[in-house]
Amino acid sequence: MRTDTAVTDAAAGSEDRPGARVLALSARAGKLLAAHPRTRPLTAGLPRADTSPLRVALMGPYSAGKSTLVAALLRLTPSEAGALVDAAPKTQEATPYEWDGTTLVDLPGTQSGDDGHADAARRGVRGADALVIVTTSELPGETETAAILDALGPDGFADRSVVVVNKMSAENSDREVVIGEIRARLGPFAGRVPIVPTDARDYLDALHDPSLPAADRAALVAESGIDALEAELRRVLAPGVAGLRPRAQAYELLRVLADAERRWELDGEELDAALTARRAKDAVTAAREVVLSALHRESGVVADRTTAAGERVAAAVSDKNGTVPDRVARAVEDEEEDMAADFDAKFFSAMRTAFDTLAAEYGTRVPEPDAWAHDLETSGTAPDPAPEEDSPLSRSAKEAAKNGMKAGAAKAGEWFGKVKDGGHGPGSTAAAVVDKLSKNGVARKILDVGGKVTNGAEGFKPWGKTKAAKKLVGAAGKAQWVMDAIGPLTDLAGVVREQGEWKAVNDRRQAIRDRFAEQARARREALTDAGTRYVDEWIARVEQSLAGLTERGTRIDAEREAALTALAELRDEAARLAGPVPS
Repeated sequence: MRTDTAVTDAAAGSEDRPGARVLALSARAGKLLAAHPRTRPLTAGLPRADTSPLRVALMGPYSAGKSTLVAALLRLTPSEAGALVDAAPKTQEATPYEWDGTTLVDLPGTQSGDDGHADAARRGVRGADALVIVTTSELPGETETAAILDALGPDGFADRSVVVVNKMSAENSDREVVIGEIRARLGPFAGRVPIVPTDARDYLDALHDPSLPAADRAALVAESGIDALEAELRRVLAPGVAGLRPRAQAYELLRVLADAERRWELDGEELDAALTARRAKDAVTAAREVVLSALHRESGVVADRTTAAGERVAAAVSDKNGTVPDRVARAVEDEEEDMAADFDAKFFSAMRTAFDTLAAEYGTRVPEPDAWAHDLETSGTAPDPAPEEDSPLSRSAKEAAKNGMKAGAAKAGEWFGKVKDGGHGPGSTAAAVVDKLSKNGVARKILDVGGKVTNGAEGFKPWGKTKAAKKLVGAAGKAQWVMDAIGPLTDLAGVVREQGEWKAVNDRRQAIRDRFAEQARARREALTDAGTRYVDEWIARVEQSLAGLTERGTRIDAEREAALTALAELRDEAARLAGPVPS
């Protein structure tokens, strides 16, 4: 929709109205298109504020009778009709005619072999608010059918058009059969677009033949279908300018934006430059990804080897004094040196491979990577010193032992009495004590004074427990044994100390594992960070060295991507304003 009227909100009305929204979006599109020489000429075709009468374009192939239909709708005299029909095929531009408060636009016929006619017809369709799609009873062929479906679908005229099947009386055809065939060709639009059979020539003849009786004239006029066409046109045009034009303008805006996207299709030297830049960018990106993949893999190997070394150190910690054997410590140091050397070699090998690949494509333009070396810090494997004798644990154990002896001595006699009086059979207190002695070293130390019950054995055979229980019952009645049994309670601190030292060793082992695990994480992170910086510094040098080869193409590609992104955003908004795409 093109007029010379400036885009103004005043002409469009309130911003809440569809027309105002379309024009605001068109103004944004104008700024975008004007920003680059490629698309600047397209700004002339953008929708602008337009309150002129609705434009109804007659679209169809050469000799379908469009001009005769215009003459019939305008009720032209025979001489006027003859002048219009004789002149129409010779023009290459759309011809406007005023009709019922609208503008009928007679478009040049398509499929005439004249490209100028086809171009003018296309421009006329783009400037129309509604369409009269004209075909004949001979039925449209594949090319004409495709053009009709394009107008109804992508061009958005499905709800703003009438299909006219002209020359119905000139051919000996069955109307119902012809209309059925036309409807089949319309496919998904058959139920949305009215189909009107007409014969404009019969209408003109009947209108101006003075010899026809009035009844015959009325019958011929009715059969010509012109009155039915007028009725359908008035129905389609009923929403008026405010109802039809915003949607027509939204579709035209979509077409302009599509034209703009096509303007960004590169060719010639620009395409060559862009392709060169893209290939170089892809090659450099691929080289970087290959090296970073190797960095990730090899830093993971270092982390795994560090963790495994920690497990070996922890397993080697002495149960007696919690120390790490020198041979294990030296082996771990050697392992650290080996893993550092292996990482350096494999990582730099990946860098050289990436360099060789780029150099094979771009020659001496590609700078060689600097030598790589990364010293791994040692983990420090010496465990913490063993707890001292007067550690808080030892002091607490001694104090607990003293308190326990004071509190337990008063009850000891009573408990030993239960042992003595309870017998030695299954389920007796003596049997329970013997079972405890059999399983627990601490219990043997406290209750089996001098090995009197177990005779120094670490445990009992099942058949020996009964004898031991009997011996325990006998001993429980002797005051000396009771005193001897209470005495070892004072040495409970020693037992706790032994258990504390064992726990300290285990804690030391876990601490070593934790320290090596943290070292593994830190090493991997440090190697990844340092390696990534190293790779990126080299990639930056490569990109700088290739700038002369890629700079122009990169600039063109960047401009193109930015423009296409902005155009796509505008297209999406215009599509929403145009409404659902006809299917």
